[in-house]
Amino acid sequence: MSKKGEIKTILGIDTSCDETSVAIVEKTRILANVISSQVELHRKYGGVVPMIAKREHEANLPLVIAEAFTRACNSEGKKISWKDIDAIAVTYGPGLAIALEVGIKEAKALAEKYDKPLIAVNHMEGHLLSSLGLNSKGKGNIAYEDLKFPVMGLLVSGGHTELILMRQFGDYEILGRTVDDAIGEAYDKVARMLGLGYPGGKVLTEFAKKGDSEKYTLPIPMSKDPTLNFSYSGLKTALFYLLREKEKQAIKLSKQDIYDYAASFEKSACAAIEVKLKRALKQYQPNALLVGGGVAASVKLRRIIRSTAKKFNVKTYFPVSSALYTDNGAMIAIAGYFQAQRQDFADADLDRNPNLELS
Repeated sequence: MSKKGEIKTILGIDTSCDETSVAIVEKTRILANVISSQVELHRKYGGVVPMIAKREHEANLPLVIAEAFTRACNSEGKKISWKDIDAIAVTYGPGLAIALEVGIKEAKALAEKYDKPLIAVNHMEGHLLSSLGLNSKGKGNIAYEDLKFPVMGLLVSGGHTELILMRQFGDYEILGRTVDDAIGEAYDKVARMLGLGYPGGKVLTEFAKKGDSEKYTLPIPMSKDPTLNFSYSGLKTALFYLLREKEKQAIKLSKQDIYDYAASFEKSACAAIEVKLKRALKQYQPNALLVGGGVAASVKLRRIIRSTAKKFNVKTYFPVSSALYTDNGAMIAIAGYFQAQRQDFADADLDRNPNLELS
């Protein structure tokens, strides 16, 4: 453990949905980040089944913790052990209630067993700060010491689409959020309409690369709305009606048709982000833009975000590795590190908060 009072090396646990993940992080340097995905188990149901998720978390979490210690080495190349861990950070919301409780229960037990402070982390703060993660060699896209506030955050995931103003670590204001479907949720639902299976967001993105984005005219949701809020339900519905017209005419979709629908949808979905991001950057003039969430793995969306921010002389930072876009323990440990610097620790009666918001 670090010298008395210093919290530096943190074990992070995330069981918020269908990935069991544990990481060991030294400040923001990721020593190990182990993710056990359940996607194949849930695929045949077309979505995450909470009871299956809980069962798998309970079975896999001890194994994933052990694997994290197997992989983690400090800057001197020595293996990390429990005596080197300064605190335990765990996601307590938002997420699936019965999935969250698995991680919380284990984190509490470990904190008591090894006499470590417990840190309750907001899952969305983890995504927000994921761009600050450094790889095991200490390389990344930006060091947190170089971050100058205020900073803007953009979260694009299966459950959230949010623009956030960061005045300091732990001081956040939601500038805009989705009023219905999140962008990732819309990707998955449209993929299902096109027969691409579950989860289909990544497949849809790949199909879109082969399509003509000008083939079908789809709305850019809330583009004329003066707020910074998002909406994706209407875009999804517009595509549904296009597909229904084909069905009424008994026209079977060709592979190219699917490519074109995917490309047309993605064009409008990304344009909605561009419109709101431009407005937010102009209004708040941040010093940097941090982007997190699974949909940010889209090359097209990253290109649009980067070029939009560049017009306002704002540099954009994305996670250093693909593993940091999805749910992972490393982002929880990173967020936990900054909470520890504020002496923001949890009590033994910590409970899940599935509808937790960032504030």
